[in-house]
Amino acid sequence: MTPINADMTSLEIAPEVYSQLVLAAKAEAPNEACGLLAGKDRTVTRYYKMTNADASPDHFTMIPEEQFAAVKDMRKSGVRMLAIWHSHPASPARMSDEDMKLAFTPDTVYVILSLATPDAPSLRGYQITDNKPVEIKLNITKL
Repeated sequence: MTPINADMTSLEIAPEVYSQLVLAAKAEAPNEACGLLAGKDRTVTRYYKMTNADASPDHFTMIPEEQFAAVKDMRKSGVRMLAIWHSHPASPARMSDEDMKLAFTPDTVYVILSLATPDAPSLRGYQITDNKPVEIKLNITKL
């Protein structure tokens, strides 16, 4: 799997994918939901729901077998992983200290959806540069 470029400044997200993220985050609350986002170029067109093996409101661990199945499907479908996604059920959409400790995948985007205000979910994306989160622009677009 080829990672995205480290110099990505924006990511496009299909509206149906955004809707799936909001539904997944609300369904898993008060625990964090998690998954992988895939597509082509800089456009996310697929959401792969993962199980949060930790069942925790503060962190997540994906099940390796689910990740491998998602990557296999990505290859078969001609898309690649563009981002790792998770929710923050009660805190802002920012990289927490825990998120930074667990940011093991270089050259990827970390997308966080906050339900701190349930009627107005907040979606933000970050890349890790020099061990610091750098926000990138996320656009919910029509395809």
